[in-house]
Amino acid sequence: MLVEVRVQSLAMDQTTKTPVVILQEVGGERFLPIWIGPAEASAIAMRLAEMEISRPLTHDLICSVLTSLGGALQKVIITKVQKSTYYAELIVRRNGELISVDARPSDSIAVALRVDARIFAEDKLLEVGTIEIADEETAGESIIGQLQTIERDPEMGPDELKEYLRGLNPEDFGRFTP
Repeated sequence: MLVEVRVQSLAMDQTTKTPVVILQEVGGERFLPIWIGPAEASAIAMRLAEMEISRPLTHDLICSVLTSLGGALQKVIITKVQKSTYYAELIVRRNGELISVDARPSDSIAVALRVDARIFAEDKLLEVGTIEIADEETAGESIIGQLQTIERDPEMGPDELKEYLRGLNPEDFGRFTP
């Protein structure tokens, strides 16, 4: 069964110094943390902050290519996890046909946010990945370790978020290692 989720926040796993996108069940209390790369965290953060850029980035390019080829992203589905690696599918409609494209969840989320496509996860992933958030003081603390939220405070408006993101250092997203 598929469950609709939304990006609840981006965080930094203080143990591994790795960005984590935290998805929350729409209308529910379950969460799904997915560890992602710094480039994808940056792409997601920039979109959440509604930051405008002068030239298209990779995820913007993907959206442009899809549109230019007559396709439209219908939804993203986070399908499974194997050996700590999450898998996702982009569901694209083109000429009345639905096409499933294998993709990383982080890239899929970054693209979905750009075109306002809905994001879904298999219910069983929310059961496995659920984290407990007891209150504001302990938000992000759970079996997944200490997470330091780096943006997406629901009270923070787009302008405040832009300023916050401008103040981040590249080290805040971890070190990129290919």
